[in-house]
Amino acid sequence: MEWYEVGLGLLGLLMLLIAIGLPIPFALAAASLPFLWQIQSFQTSLVSSQLKLWGVWIDYILLAVPLFVFLGELIGKSSIGPNLYQFLHQGVRIRGSAAYGSIGACAGFGAVCGSSMVGALTIGGVALPEMLRLGYGKRLSAGVLAAGGTLSVLIPPSLILLFYGIVTDQSIGDLFIAGVIPGLVLVTAFVLVVLVWGILRPQDIPDSEDAMRMPLMQILATVGPILLIGLVITVAIYAGIATPTEAAAVAALLTVALAFGVGGLTWQGFKEAIFATMRTMGYLGLLLSAGVLFGFVLTYYRVPQQFTELFLSFDLSPYVVLMIVLAFYIVLGMFLEPVSMTFITLPTIYPLMSAAGFDLIWFGVVYTITMEIAVLTPPVGLNLYVIQGIGRGQVTIGDVIMGCLPFIGALVALIALLILLPETALWLPDQMR
Repeated sequence: MEWYEVGLGLLGLLMLLIAIGLPIPFALAAASLPFLWQIQSFQTSLVSSQLKLWGVWIDYILLAVPLFVFLGELIGKSSIGPNLYQFLHQGVRIRGSAAYGSIGACAGFGAVCGSSMVGALTIGGVALPEMLRLGYGKRLSAGVLAAGGTLSVLIPPSLILLFYGIVTDQSIGDLFIAGVIPGLVLVTAFVLVVLVWGILRPQDIPDSEDAMRMPLMQILATVGPILLIGLVITVAIYAGIATPTEAAAVAALLTVALAFGVGGLTWQGFKEAIFATMRTMGYLGLLLSAGVLFGFVLTYYRVPQQFTELFLSFDLSPYVVLMIVLAFYIVLGMFLEPVSMTFITLPTIYPLMSAAGFDLIWFGVVYTITMEIAVLTPPVGLNLYVIQGIGRGQVTIGDVIMGCLPFIGALVALIALLILLPETALWLPDQMR
């Protein structure tokens, strides 16, 4: 079979299976099997599928994924995450402090948890009812929390950057450190969005807020664990003391101690964190295994290489190629969630970006920001439905979508900044080397 027949056949069959409601991991595997049978017998393909499944679950690098997920769940089930929002909200006596505190809390949570959905759920579960009680506009409240959850995806450790590094064979440490400055720029951009929103629609931000200051010991019990966990992860990876997997293991163990010691974690909460991690990894494990099988079929038929050669034969400008790829991901992000997109499309896209002359560490940051846009765009924007669910009828999906639009604009502006000044992402990794 020709490579383009395989590529179109895989894509068409995959979209058909997803459209009829088959879960994405099973759709990926089912789409791969007919083409796998063209090169292997039925019995051999069964063995190959089993080896791909087993290979994912024993991969040393991938052990970091359940550890980071578990870490985030522990913080969410204890009082550390919610108290972080309360501290930033109550400790800053300015107009709009609850909105700014939400952004700060999401950024702080992102420094110890790599999941956008967990970040939105943990901080949003506390912040959204409080912001609505204080009189903030529904769209601002929902938008700032849905968008704030995306900070967990860019500020290291990031699961999307971790998956990107695995698929493209790039340094996880370099990818993590490359996300730091863009992450801080994005926090600043979100703060500016809230500031401008307050000027244009002053009725959405109350003039005064009824909030008591936190006691000093509670502040220490809130900020201390976040700083300590973030410091352990950062220093261990970037000082060369530990690999990302080892750093995740030490940080997870430290989080267990801190969650029980100062975070008020109960045994019931601990069990819920374990089961939540198992449910997440059950899905991710199947998705990773199916993605590896899908990638094997693509690679065997040389679809990525042939696609790259075809694309480059049009002699397009590298930036035109980049714009086409970004537009493709923004449209695709309306229908697929980021992890699925990573394993379905990246094996084909990243050789094209490398051949076009783009640094793959830099593109990893741009790609991750594009994935942040994906979780904010309907009809499959995960963070939109998380925040709507937290709102319990007080906030509609329309309120969340409209509230996110200015923050999506900030994400697009950050991509433009990275294109104009690639050093925004590359300067810090260069210095670390």
